[in-house]
Amino acid sequence: MTEKIALYNLEPNIVNSAMMRVSSYHKVQGDIVEQYSPLLHQEYDKIYAFCLFDYTPKHYVRANMLKGGTGFDLTTRLSKEIEDAEYDWSWYPNCDYSLIWFSNGCIRNCPFCVVRQKEGYIYPVKYKNLNPNGKYIKVMDNNFFANPEWRTAIEQLRAWNQPVEFQGIDGRLLDEGMCNALNLFKHYKQIKIAWDNPKEELVPQLEQIVKRIKPYKLMCYVLIGYWSTPEEDLYRVEELRKLKIDPFVMPFDRSDSYQHAFARWVNHKAIFKSVKWDKYNNVR
Repeated sequence: MTEKIALYNLEPNIVNSAMMRVSSYHKVQGDIVEQYSPLLHQEYDKIYAFCLFDYTPKHYVRANMLKGGTGFDLTTRLSKEIEDAEYDWSWYPNCDYSLIWFSNGCIRNCPFCVVRQKEGYIYPVKYKNLNPNGKYIKVMDNNFFANPEWRTAIEQLRAWNQPVEFQGIDGRLLDEGMCNALNLFKHYKQIKIAWDNPKEELVPQLEQIVKRIKPYKLMCYVLIGYWSTPEEDLYRVEELRKLKIDPFVMPFDRSDSYQHAFARWVNHKAIFKSVKWDKYNNVR
């Protein structure tokens, strides 16, 4: 029996992979799949609502909707049939990239991150279909090189022969072979690593990385305001500056005046390159 299905993406500017799988699954079943509009009071057999962020407004979410995503809770799962479905890229005709996962989960259990709670320990997954309009590939793995099958993933990326943007590279893991693998690609943007914990001294490891990967190709996230002091924040960004790695500060509390100012100083590159923190902090 044909069903009428509505899909409600609460963050319409974000490409939602779960929504594309739900759409693909129901279309294969012969169902009618439409975009849900909260202002039109149409009747549907099922309404799926998708949300990634808990702060996204949910004024039009109804009790009878099938809700999923970290913006609602961490426990909701798609059925295996939907999880295994390919992506329906027709929802995003103007999107110029593909989303690819080779693994879910992570080997780390950082207290500020929900990945382990949501996805568990790292495990390989089967990649989905590329966007037919995609010009480059976003590799969305939380910890790409922790995947025991990362070498197979590298070979698949090489076979696709498109520029690559890696979302999750754990700099603590990078050895010579992994760095050589990263050097095989044309990178759409900088390779993203992180130095979130100030109690971890990463300078020796970073020194080895920049011997193998040109530092201008690297960007390093620096979490502040969670478990660090201002002195530890400044130490990390200045060490990254010495290594010519591009730091990018992530404030844990954006409403905190110090965190806001420090992030603006580092992330506004013209200011960071020309003004020292003590001078910037004194005149702000």
